[in-house]
Amino acid sequence: MTATQKAKRASERPGTWQDWWLSPTGPREGVWLGLLLALLSCLPVLLARYPQMGDYPAHLARYHVMLAQDGHPFLQQYYSFDWRWSGNFGADMLIQPLAALFGLETAGRVIAGLIPVLTGLGIMAVGWVLRGRIGFASLLAFNFIWQPSLLLGFLNYTLSFALALFAFALWVKLADKPWRAALFVPIGVIVWLCHVSGWGVLGIMVFGYEFSRSKSWRAFVAPWPLLLPLVIMLAGAVTSGGGGSSASISYGKVPLFFKQVLWLRGMRDQIEWLDILSMGLVGLVFLLVLVFKRIDGRTGWASIIMVLGSLAMPRHIFGGDYADYRLISAGLVIGCISIGWRAPRLLLVLPVALFCTRLAVTTETWVRNSDATEQALTALDHVPQGARVASMVGVELGTWGFNTFEHIGGYATVRKDALVNMHFALPGVHMIALKPGVVPPGVHFLDPSQRVFVRAGQPVDLSGFGPAAAADYLWYVGREPVSVVPRGAVEVHRAPGSLLLRLAKPPRGG
Repeated sequence: MTATQKAKRASERPGTWQDWWLSPTGPREGVWLGLLLALLSCLPVLLARYPQMGDYPAHLARYHVMLAQDGHPFLQQYYSFDWRWSGNFGADMLIQPLAALFGLETAGRVIAGLIPVLTGLGIMAVGWVLRGRIGFASLLAFNFIWQPSLLLGFLNYTLSFALALFAFALWVKLADKPWRAALFVPIGVIVWLCHVSGWGVLGIMVFGYEFSRSKSWRAFVAPWPLLLPLVIMLAGAVTSGGGGSSASISYGKVPLFFKQVLWLRGMRDQIEWLDILSMGLVGLVFLLVLVFKRIDGRTGWASIIMVLGSLAMPRHIFGGDYADYRLISAGLVIGCISIGWRAPRLLLVLPVALFCTRLAVTTETWVRNSDATEQALTALDHVPQGARVASMVGVELGTWGFNTFEHIGGYATVRKDALVNMHFALPGVHMIALKPGVVPPGVHFLDPSQRVFVRAGQPVDLSGFGPAAAADYLWYVGREPVSVVPRGAVEVHRAPGSLLLRLAKPPRGG
């Protein structure tokens, strides 16, 4: 009997509970635990009727225009929709068949619930193909399933990131197959179609893996099967002159300070002390594995590139916000997966307890805010079909948690075919746009015109709200009370945290 066989037989003998806790998990144990947690990750969407992602209602409104415009006169009057293939198309591809089956709002919830589950399963796929087990590394990475990008409602990007994890796992699995390159040409296009940032993350992971294996120039050419989208983007830039996208590249004000803030908020959700403590615990784990040299270079190099890349990445690029924030989250996920340490069962309690605690906080917040959303949406019962609505959302300064109501006005488009001022509708960047002449010249009627920063306890003055000049109704949502309304405005409906006013002009809606 060989030494390996003796060790295996010894490990199979019954031992004490202490021995069980101090020994590593078997492959099946980790898989079942990972599957349970991955499925559990969609709990906020299951329990909350309205997904509490900041951008979610704006996406839902775009889907409604995309799918229903032909049969809805007001949508035809207000909006144009330019179908085109681009690297920001993930959930848009899914919504049409799902909406046909479940209706639009339920289909949106299905997508919102599917993404965290896919992310968890993608993390497991990478951990399994690299090590043949699901252990401490994968379970710690689960704490970034509900990363800030998902909480903000970046559906296309987070879907693309989840698919990038699966694609990378497949790249590793097929390492010795001569036909792998041909297979990854369409795979790269699919990931890019979902979102260009997820495609970039996939390319970095492939490069890091190949560099770890060869430590040579070959790693720089290894990702070539993924480059077809680059050709598509360059061709588009040549034919369109780059559109308005290049002008939107920006680092924002005081970029170095801003990036420090983003790293501090790498696990930002709702409770400041919990999120900072969570980030500190993850940082401590990273420090320990670096000291004891327990980093797996097959994904470790990619994590380092993403971390450094987040410092160079602009905040705004190609019409999108928080491009650097997305790279931070991706780098932290891949960094967790890079921990090459087969921890005993006892220490698995740490990432699992942290995941369950954070998931419970997210779920409770979603359920509470979903109830508040339902109350606020009662205002739409008093809005006529096709109305022009100026949505105003009071965002409290100094608040740690994300404001989940910033795009609540999107429901006015979904349910009333309304013209609302919170759409992502930049010409040359987004597929949806406002038709010329719908809004008077000089009136800003796109995102983020609906967002107004307020101080806690300070009454809100609605009299100077710019988008109201192009609207028949003003819909305010916020915790702070209203002190002044526009001249001639009439209160139509009031609910906790919501006020609907009919402005002093004849309504144009039906």
